[in-house]
Amino acid sequence: MRFKSKLTGGFQVFAVSGINTTSFAITADSAAQKGLLGFAVQRAFKQGKLEFRPGFKVFRSVLPKPTPATRVSTEDHPVQSFVWDDFTCQPESEYRYVFHPLKGTPGNLDRSTPPIEIRIKTEPLFSKQQHDVFFNRGVASSQAYAVKFGNKKPKKLPAKKRQEALDWLSRSLDEAILEFIKQAKRGDSLLCCFYEFRYRPVAEALKAAIQRGVNVRIIVDAKDNGNKKKKIAPFPRNDNLKLIKAVDLPPSCVIQRTARKSAIQHNKFMVLLKGKKQTAAEVWTGSTNISEGGIFGQTNVGHWVRNPAVARKFKAYWDVLSKNPGAVAGGDQATSRKLNAAFRKQVEAVSPFPKTVKSIPTGVTPVFSPRSTLQALTTYFKLADSADNLACITLAFGVSTELKAELVDNTPDSALVLMLLEKEDRPTKPKPGAKTKPKPFVKLTAQQNIYQAFGEFLRDPLYRFAQETNTKAMKVNGHVAYIHSKFLLVDPLGDDPIVVTGSANFSAASTKENDENMLIIRGDCRTADIYFTEFNRLFNHYYFRAVHQKLAGKPNAAPASDSVFLAERPAAWLSKYKPGRLRHKRVQIFAKMKKLTRP
Repeated sequence: MRFKSKLTGGFQVFAVSGINTTSFAITADSAAQKGLLGFAVQRAFKQGKLEFRPGFKVFRSVLPKPTPATRVSTEDHPVQSFVWDDFTCQPESEYRYVFHPLKGTPGNLDRSTPPIEIRIKTEPLFSKQQHDVFFNRGVASSQAYAVKFGNKKPKKLPAKKRQEALDWLSRSLDEAILEFIKQAKRGDSLLCCFYEFRYRPVAEALKAAIQRGVNVRIIVDAKDNGNKKKKIAPFPRNDNLKLIKAVDLPPSCVIQRTARKSAIQHNKFMVLLKGKKQTAAEVWTGSTNISEGGIFGQTNVGHWVRNPAVARKFKAYWDVLSKNPGAVAGGDQATSRKLNAAFRKQVEAVSPFPKTVKSIPTGVTPVFSPRSTLQALTTYFKLADSADNLACITLAFGVSTELKAELVDNTPDSALVLMLLEKEDRPTKPKPGAKTKPKPFVKLTAQQNIYQAFGEFLRDPLYRFAQETNTKAMKVNGHVAYIHSKFLLVDPLGDDPIVVTGSANFSAASTKENDENMLIIRGDCRTADIYFTEFNRLFNHYYFRAVHQKLAGKPNAAPASDSVFLAERPAAWLSKYKPGRLRHKRVQIFAKMKKLTRP
């Protein structure tokens, strides 16, 4: 939901709420900014008592030697930002926030400027609306985890604390998956399609569904893609089949996807069919693998859709996959090409793609893979390039050449594009002895109004910043440590937002080779707001760490300790919000937002 305060003394607060996260931006005219040291922030639940929010950075002149155990309040150590987020909101709750502009000096703060008040509501965790969206925490590499759980692997924690850590990391994502399964009643069906199927509680929930009379059918990736010479075991085949055996799921319920072994069965969805008529009703999809790493480690989203038309499409796609289509091992090339071409045509018949960006209809459009061409992929990138104000995208496996081709001609006046990457986008190093050189590296920068954050963590303690760990060190994740979600937001705070979300990695392989699914959701502001607040949370988290690690050790870089102290003079932090700077651009995105929620 979207809110704004009254204009007070040259200040105005804008807010966008999701489920657990609310993002704020503050506009201030030149007179209001004069002498401004930051904002003390209070929050109250409904009409309850206002309490100052915790602070993190401190004034060096007031607290010269803070430690990770130091606790401060924004009452005395304010927020020095016009963009701020509250990640501690509860679902379906009403809050009152009061922003107090502070002036004067760190040791003698002037609190006389009138405060700005704004009231907001958060979305419910579970609703009866068309879309429910569930993001895990995705920040095992964080100050919060370091403080709460001592950077220890969940498995190394005592039982009670271990569960507390898992609950904190999952943030109800696992609960939502289990709730989708639990709703199935006797006579209903659950058609499942999983790449990784390695998380026992979900397997046990599906077995329990079978025992209460639900028809459960599960397609799992069982492709023999290992390499005996290199001692590489098939993945995720072995783990998937091991869990199926351990839980004793009936063989008649399991369909092993073995054809096209070089192209992964990358889906993570379930379809609910209701009653005697087996009416397609609801879908669970998103980027979350059924694994500990998917639920507790890397960033992921689960998306619950209550839309019979969408569910019918997913059922039709499931029906195609249930026949294990495509080329099989040992077949000749001509036959293999014929089988793969027929498979792609079946998939495209289930989900024809809109011919142009403008022809994408309002509502939900499912898109399935593999497809014959890259039309879907290039359309997603044209969408990103067509934004009026803002495009946000998560990229687990790098920035594709197709996306760079769309964005490379952008200018500082183009729409703002924010990218959240697993790794920094860098030139490919030539392989020793390679006959061909890598393609010229195209770097996207602020000159195209493009800013990138990537997975990182604080490797060293900095004053009150504790040393952090990462999910690989915690043995939670293997292949992807940080960013695994796959979604695109186009003008999310406009009146006609577009959300693209699902299992596909915005790559050629995900479009033409793998079994994948995506949703294009147009015109749904509630869904866009939830995705936007979560993207904001993750981008802010990793952008700070990425910038810090890039600057570490560079000549003439400011001392690392400077970044953990508040500016003692207004100009030192206000200069970061000059027009043309990223911070100023982000404030303007909020100020331009449409379809505000009425009190």
